Amino acid sequence: MIEKLVPDSLWQRVEPLLPPRPVRRSRYPGRLPVDDRAALAGIVFVLKTGISWRELPREVFGCSGVTCWRRLRAWTEAGVFDAVHKLLLDQLRALDRLDLDVAVVDGSHVRALKGGKPTGPSPVDRARLGSKHHVITDGNGIPLVVSVTGGNRHDSTQLIPLVEALPVIRGKRGRPRQRPRWLYGDRGYDYDHHRKTLRDKGIVPRIARKNTAHGSGLGKIRWVVERMFAWLHQFKRLRIRWERRADIHLGLMHLACVLICYRKLPTSL
Repeated sequence: MIEKLVPDSLWQRVEPLLPPRPVRRSRYPGRLPVDDRAALAGIVFVLKTGISWRELPREVFGCSGVTCWRRLRAWTEAGVFDAVHKLLLDQLRALDRLDLDVAVVDGSHVRALKGGKPTGPSPVDRARLGSKHHVITDGNGIPLVVSVTGGNRHDSTQLIPLVEALPVIRGKRGRPRQRPRWLYGDRGYDYDHHRKTLRDKGIVPRIARKNTAHGSGLGKIRWVVERMFAWLHQFKRLRIRWERRADIHLGLMHLACVLICYRKLPTSL
């Protein structure tokens, strides 16, 4: 089970980026710490199945769900999954699996049944408490950057922060890539000051205009971000926000991005 959830090739990429463990005392060292790979497998299992942390079967993973949650908290605070995500993006670029000339932005609502911050009344879910997932993908729908806000935050408020958070992607000789040539978005991002800011950054905005007839043709490009949300929400722990702490929920989103990018690598690697 552990090897299936965390294959050897994935573990070889994650293990060097984990924070070092504290040195054990030579006298009265206490219990041995839980194996990191087993804890990561437990986190992935919760992410995929959506079960609560306390329901994680100890006999399968050799550790409790609470221990897995604590490792998730520590690794999230250390930026482990974000670092692995950037590493995989570099490798995908080296294999010509990324289309970095095109970027697509969008947002999606999820319910937040346990509250926490940031949350807010969702305008598309009868004002029920919820959060929003925001994402920018490349032209192939591979996630480049994600964020979480309250359910009542407008998509347009996150456009520039997402663009500024785009990672520097290496993997090839020459200058690394960070800014796309074109950015595609729906009518929710149609504001002149956003267009000006994007042009100042050297990005050509391809954003649908408000109060115009449908059929602009942008959907031929933007459909990849909708597919990415389908991939993201296949992880049942992300369909509904169960984590009260926003950083933990965002850490699970980064882990989901890691798994999505890992699937795009050739199996021979």
